[in-house]
Amino acid sequence: MILEHIEGPWDVKSLNAEEITVLASEIRQFLIDKISVTGGHLASNLGVVELTIALYLAFDLPKDKVIWDVGHQSYTHKILSGRREMFSDLRQYGGLSGFPKRKESPYDAFDTGHSSTSISAGLGMAQGRDLMGDDYAVVSVIGDGALTGGMAYEALNNAAHMKKNFIIVLNDNNMSISENVGGMSRYLGGIRSNVKYNNLKRKVSDSLSRIPVVGEGLVDKISRTKNSIKQLVIPGMLFENMGVTYLGPVDGHNVKELVKVFREARKMNHAVLVHVITKKGKGYAPAEKNPALFHGIEPFDAATGKVLKKKEYPSYTDVFSKELCMQAAKNPKIVAVTAAMPDGTGLKPFKKQFPDRFFDVGIAEQHAVTSAAGMAAAGMKPVVAVYSSFLQRGFDQILHDVCIQNLSVVFALDRAGLVGSDGETHQGIFDLSYLTCIPNMTVMAPKNLWELRRELEYALNEHEGPIAIRYPRGQAYRGLKEFDSPVEYGKGEILFEGREIALLAVGSMVSTAEHIRDKLKAEGFDCTLANGRFIKPVDYRLVERLASAHSFLVVLEENVLQGGYGLPVKAWVQERYPDVKVLTVGLPDAYVEHGNVSVLRETLGIDSDSIIKAMREAGVSRLDSGALSNATSHSSDVMAALKAAGIYLGAMGATSWSFNSNMLYWTTADIANTSSGTKVPVMRYNPSSGTYTVWSATVTQHTEPGIGTYNVIEKEKSQYGASAQAGKEKQTYENALKWFDAASRDSSWIE
Repeated sequence: MILEHIEGPWDVKSLNAEEITVLASEIRQFLIDKISVTGGHLASNLGVVELTIALYLAFDLPKDKVIWDVGHQSYTHKILSGRREMFSDLRQYGGLSGFPKRKESPYDAFDTGHSSTSISAGLGMAQGRDLMGDDYAVVSVIGDGALTGGMAYEALNNAAHMKKNFIIVLNDNNMSISENVGGMSRYLGGIRSNVKYNNLKRKVSDSLSRIPVVGEGLVDKISRTKNSIKQLVIPGMLFENMGVTYLGPVDGHNVKELVKVFREARKMNHAVLVHVITKKGKGYAPAEKNPALFHGIEPFDAATGKVLKKKEYPSYTDVFSKELCMQAAKNPKIVAVTAAMPDGTGLKPFKKQFPDRFFDVGIAEQHAVTSAAGMAAAGMKPVVAVYSSFLQRGFDQILHDVCIQNLSVVFALDRAGLVGSDGETHQGIFDLSYLTCIPNMTVMAPKNLWELRRELEYALNEHEGPIAIRYPRGQAYRGLKEFDSPVEYGKGEILFEGREIALLAVGSMVSTAEHIRDKLKAEGFDCTLANGRFIKPVDYRLVERLASAHSFLVVLEENVLQGGYGLPVKAWVQERYPDVKVLTVGLPDAYVEHGNVSVLRETLGIDSDSIIKAMREAGVSRLDSGALSNATSHSSDVMAALKAAGIYLGAMGATSWSFNSNMLYWTTADIANTSSGTKVPVMRYNPSSGTYTVWSATVTQHTEPGIGTYNVIEKEKSQYGASAQAGKEKQTYENALKWFDAASRDSSWIE
């Protein structure tokens, strides 16, 4: 097997033509075998096997630099550069990235992940090369779909000024993630179908060069004629008219032809574009038949191409898709806009049902936002469906074109929060930060599938002005169905009401908070659970209700903490309720690498067990003596301090406090597990008088029909210790604590 012996470019260069053909076949089978297990980008990689091999033959990597636009097609490159053995952990936490990463290999010249960046990056690198006096080739590989991005044209416009070599490889497979749209697609289609152009161009050039003596002088005079011929055969000749030499189209699966044209391109002292025609999914029938499905595929059966994991319940994308179509059927003003992602954002059913109200603008998020603003200004109700990380590109347009004019554009942010295997460039962990800084932007996040429906209905029919709804990738949460109240602007909701700890969560973290509450309840804690619903505006009435009734507030979000939901809530509480401890749970000020979402949540400390651990460290379950002495006179702090010290609360020794005749009782004994007849110290707090009293009590068994036998504390025997007024700061209960602590350690005082 040839592939087993490929450790780097030198091994590729040593192969003959027949071995190259075998290598290409082996790489395809390797990709199918590995990606069927791990999942990943298959179709795009199958289409560039020969193209990648040709680049390795024609150039000297890693000295020469190859920049892969987006990076969906970089797997063969990774294989040939010595990373074949790492593919078992492709896109897994701590394993091989699915995108080029400079920190991963010197063969990865530039980090990519988002579309349409490679020409700009390559041009900059070539300019840096020339300024540094270095000598190496720079090759930017870009797909026909990515070429629809405006940034690519900005780069092409500047590339025309290059006075030294810079190579652009246009990988044209007539298929991006979804079907290509727009004028560039039609233009490239014309080039593909017009093979006469290349022959004619070659004949004209040969004829000019062969004219003796006057040939050189005629070149300039006849160039206009040559250009006219190009214009006649292919209207526009966009690239050459921009000042970039065009070579092609070339068969992208013919290594010999590719190497020849690459070597020709390298000789030119200016920018040159090599147009390569490839077939997405080549060599694997299921991927050739359905390249969109195999663009980013979950683990599948290699023999049949069928995805292994069966979809049991709808995703948030599915819920959004269905609700949008339902609302659009009732409201003819609703239109949908996407940036080349009708499948990924769930707009394909909308397109089918309302083709005249569906707009796919290609890879052009900026244009998507501003065109939506224009439609809103015309009286329509546009919905821009986009991935959270991709909307970053449209920030200026959101602020400048939508929000300043207070236009009613709905932003449906799919893949918000941790996305997983695609890594840093795709994690949707910044949207709360970059959206909430805009004055009149409203931001919501649903706790479950029913709330997503409610929020979308509200955004489309009631809300005026810009609004965003962010929701995560994957299966929609189906819990908490009983809490399905109508959406009111800027208003959250209390789901469960307790006394000691308040959990305030937004979006996907509501389900996490529910799990936290259940786990703490099993330990005896009585927790309030609130759903913020609105990230902006924050429901400060809800926050006040929580802060005024609890000694500990935990705020949870799946976004970076900086600029997110938790920090303004914490600041507000600390200013008005300084005695309330606030723990903010979110993502760190860092980029999150690729990996399974569950693994990432645990690693980053936002799973339920990690959060409970953080709560304990912050003083919920245990406090040291110093923390006890630092507690304030507020009754809730007293309760928290006693509980943290291991003192049981309530008449039966439960770990949650309870009122009994409007009194609060504490004991150092676990009454439920204490032998009948045992005398224990008890402290009582009277909220109305602010007094603390310590006395002796006896544990007795009590039997109640239908319930059974359980332990109770007998009524107080004789008073022991001192009482003090609660209004006298810490001293008011510190004396009682001292008496109580002594009593719990020395039973000699008990009658």
